[in-house]
Amino acid sequence: MIPPAFEYLQPNTIPEAIMLLQQHGEDAKILSGGQSLIPMMKLRIARPAYLIDINRISGLSYIKEEGAFLKIGGLTREAELEASQLIRSKYPILIDTAHVIADPQVRNLATVAGNLAHGDPANDHPATMLALGAQVVATGSGGERVIPIEEFFLSLFSTALQPDEILTEIRIPLAPPHSGGAYFKLERKVGDFATAAVAAQVTQDANGVVQKVGIGLTNVGPTPIKAKKAEDFLRGKKLDGASIRQAAQLAADEAQPSSDLRGPADYKKGLIKELAKRALSRAAQRAGT
Repeated sequence: MIPPAFEYLQPNTIPEAIMLLQQHGEDAKILSGGQSLIPMMKLRIARPAYLIDINRISGLSYIKEEGAFLKIGGLTREAELEASQLIRSKYPILIDTAHVIADPQVRNLATVAGNLAHGDPANDHPATMLALGAQVVATGSGGERVIPIEEFFLSLFSTALQPDEILTEIRIPLAPPHSGGAYFKLERKVGDFATAAVAAQVTQDANGVVQKVGIGLTNVGPTPIKAKKAEDFLRGKKLDGASIRQAAQLAADEAQPSSDLRGPADYKKGLIKELAKRALSRAAQRAGT
């Protein structure tokens, strides 16, 4: 299908983009990669009168460690994440996640920030960012504000971004030694949204006792889910077979799936249990204790 008519705007700076958002309000949408927005426009689910293309704004594409954070710029492409030696060597959970998003053509255009800002619980990065304890930087007319990822997803396709704000940076706390993470996803075919998926990130002490843990669930609720009961259970324990099985069951209990064409709700809960076992086991292996 062909999208409804819209006006195409190309600001060269962040202040100019914010001004356009203020000027056009709810009739405007930010275009970065467009791999979620454009299909929705073709289906007439989204009908923005103005598209504000921020791709001409310089300085928004980067991957770097700075201060206490890994920082990912708002225009960083999924393909750049996959190709980054820094990400490959120190953040394999992000490679796991990016690699199962759609296909290479999409990943060449799609942005990591756009994956979050779209607010779709079926997208892959939200669960991973919940597991990593990330923050997002929103830039608007009032300047920058930092939003913990746990407070970012409000409801289906709804986030904490204000109408005049742009997601300009993602910040992930640097992982201490003996840390590791993994993302496991089941999809009907390559490039599809997840039937269900689980992200897990753990930090252990020298004896293998869990000090920090994050678990995020994909596409089993109206928003991405942070499996807090499973996390609480694992802190202070070793990641052995018994503790992993119990945490996986708790994660499945926290899932809120609906039955649809991808399967019944009980099936999805069973998937979460199995995928959580795999993600936690791989995370422990990568933590290297």
